[in-house]
Amino acid sequence: MTSKETPWETPAPENRVAQGGSALERLIVALDFPDAKQALTFVDRLEGQCHWFKVGLELYLAAGNSVVETLKKRGFSVFLDLKLHDIPNTVAGAVRSVADLGADLLTVHAGGGPVMLTAAAEAAASSSNAPKMLAVTVLTSMDAAQLSAVGVTSSPAEQALRLAKVAHAAGIAGLVCSAEEVAQMRQALPDSLLVTPGIRPAGAVVGDQKRVATPAAALAAGADYLVVGRPITQVGDPAAAAASILQQMDHRD
Repeated sequence: MTSKETPWETPAPENRVAQGGSALERLIVALDFPDAKQALTFVDRLEGQCHWFKVGLELYLAAGNSVVETLKKRGFSVFLDLKLHDIPNTVAGAVRSVADLGADLLTVHAGGGPVMLTAAAEAAASSSNAPKMLAVTVLTSMDAAQLSAVGVTSSPAEQALRLAKVAHAAGIAGLVCSAEEVAQMRQALPDSLLVTPGIRPAGAVVGDQKRVATPAAALAAGADYLVVGRPITQVGDPAAAAASILQQMDHRD
């Protein structure tokens, strides 16, 4: 993206991979730490290898709004990944509560249904500094067996697309989906911002993730942003690990 674009003003669908911005502008590092001190110390260790950070439930519940505000003051972009999922009135109130933090992206669960999603979108639209809303489709830790256990007979790809269409119709401009679903999302909903977690460099430990991809494969499929956690945060030299992933993102042919 250019310096004049906001994080969600991505290029035309057919040019997203080639013109979606540099790797440094598209890598989101997940700050999955138990407190702000550890998280911010880690940020310093990255030595400028990242412009975006994800603040998830673990860190947000421990540190609250202050960690988001500190990251913004340092000049970083923030993906606030709270995965809000409640009755429509509560979710709308939560969106309004965090609207002034300055976070750039905020997640809700697409499984909350069209009324909840519409309430979230409207709450964001009513706030002058609200983050862009993203709907989480199917968690990357879920596979067909996990979906079946909760009564979903569709495949992860089918369920993700179904939820994505519901979220899009409700006014949610972006989606969180695994790399396995990115290509179909890009084709079905070409104007949606696509944020893809479950990124693992070649040879990395998969862990509890079920649907993963390499950085190059996710971008080639049409992802706008990649979220990377443990392959960067749980290694001895996180700056070198981030630099390696950035290199893989820049060489994705």
